[in-house]
Amino acid sequence: MTDLLYMQDIQGCYLKEFDAQVIKQKDNYIILNKTAFYPQGGGQPSDTGIIQWDTKQSTVAEVIKKGIIKHILTGEQPSVGTNIHGIINWEKRYAHMKMHTAQHILSGIVFDHFTARTVGNQIHAAYSRVDFSPASFTKDDLTKIENSTNDIITQDLPLQIYFEERKSLGQRVNEQRCNLDLLPKSIDTLRIVEIKGFDICPCAGTHVQRTSEIPPIVINKKESKGKDTTRLIYSFSH
Repeated sequence: MTDLLYMQDIQGCYLKEFDAQVIKQKDNYIILNKTAFYPQGGGQPSDTGIIQWDTKQSTVAEVIKKGIIKHILTGEQPSVGTNIHGIINWEKRYAHMKMHTAQHILSGIVFDHFTARTVGNQIHAAYSRVDFSPASFTKDDLTKIENSTNDIITQDLPLQIYFEERKSLGQRVNEQRCNLDLLPKSIDTLRIVEIKGFDICPCAGTHVQRTSEIPPIVINKKESKGKDTTRLIYSFSH
């Protein structure tokens, strides 16, 4: 029902404003015919921002995807058929973009060096975390992971977003490295986030256009999350 403007390509991740129309209004939410707001999912929080119409505006407190894309509003709601102008909280969105791309790099590095898979992640604007299994890192391991991740970041690698059939992707990637084997078999067409020369991964999140947009990461600490599972918490050095 809703065209997701951020999904189509890497440029869509950089949309700060957009125009749309209300196609449903109920309780505390509205549904739009198109949106650039990212809905919560995949370990990434939803965007926030405002919508404007006529001489009015309301705050978009959260965006939820449960079959439909619900824009949860605080304040007055525009009626069905109203043309609105959406403005995304860009500082928050861009922080999530940098963090999410850094997570892809961190996950790729850990798999390449330790054959540990990403089994969970949560993106935040100020810090993020990734759970790996099987994994038990030493202090020297953490230094190696941090340095290797920052090496990829400083290479200024371009990113690309495109769609590909699952069968085609499976023939050219390590399914465990990108967790392809964990996706529901019913999904035939995948949205791919590719870091040129380093990583190819199915993902619905928002990402930066080049790795050089990401500040150097710092691994703040590790935590044991049960048998053979280790959580790494990271942030940016500035």
